[in-house]
Amino acid sequence: MLRRTLLYLSNQPRVFSLVRRNGFAKRFASRFVAGETLDTALAAVRALNARKITASLDLLGESVTSEPEARAAAQEYLVMLDRIHEQKLDANVSVKLTQMGLDLDEELCVETMQSILSRARDYQTFVRLDMEGSAYTDRTLRMFEDRLYPHFSDNVGIVLQSYLYRTSADVERALLLKCRVRLCKGAYKEPASVAYPDKKDVDANYVRCMEKLVQDGNYPGIATHDPAIIEQTKRFVKEKNIAPERFEFQMLYGVRRDMQDQLVREGYGMRVYVPFGTQWYPYLMRRLAERPANLAFITGNVVREMMSGYKQ
Repeated sequence: MLRRTLLYLSNQPRVFSLVRRNGFAKRFASRFVAGETLDTALAAVRALNARKITASLDLLGESVTSEPEARAAAQEYLVMLDRIHEQKLDANVSVKLTQMGLDLDEELCVETMQSILSRARDYQTFVRLDMEGSAYTDRTLRMFEDRLYPHFSDNVGIVLQSYLYRTSADVERALLLKCRVRLCKGAYKEPASVAYPDKKDVDANYVRCMEKLVQDGNYPGIATHDPAIIEQTKRFVKEKNIAPERFEFQMLYGVRRDMQDQLVREGYGMRVYVPFGTQWYPYLMRRLAERPANLAFITGNVVREMMSGYKQ
């Protein structure tokens, strides 16, 4: 019932309009979304860079319904890359293929992505292909491997999700390709036919994949807020004499900022995923609907951060 309610609310323009004018709602959202404009997002990146943290900017919005929407989103990303370059910020960008027209026309999606990757190559920067629900996993990886990575191998990488059964094999394939991988647990609600239903199995698979990637991978992003997994990662790289420069930790904007700073102090690379845009309300509602446990995760991490005495 909670999931249905959240999905219903995410698709109500009138509710969205009311929420956008609500001061409390905007303040809550601002903890996890860096405002509605590129200017506010770039300001958030500057603040992160001042803390010696790099960033990956994400323009909120997915599953566009028309070609003009896809082309407009691609243009926003070109401007984003221009502004990052002009302001000499330490940031790259993350893109969802459905935002670039994947559901409309694969050739349109390839065209829009090639324009973004060409600009990234000009600036010698990087674009991460975000992973969506399991219905898109194979399509995303196939487009990456066949249409994008061969031409932009230094400028594009993928995301793999440890809650999917297939991910261990996908990690092995990524190691053969020598491509960059962000490893996360996965936030979507998936059936037991494709994903581990139990957290302990998701965590165990994450650790197995993490060890392969940090030992043999191409600068992987270890994207987790799980203190136990972070400690396991640190122990593993120490045991294997793996330099901190060979990988980076990644976290979400506004989540466990105390832990982010601690890892930086310990000499590890830290990148924060920074979403922004007018679609922050549907974004938050859909993330909670896809996996209502995300609500407990977010509030729990906020409480832990407060108890740690973190101040900014």
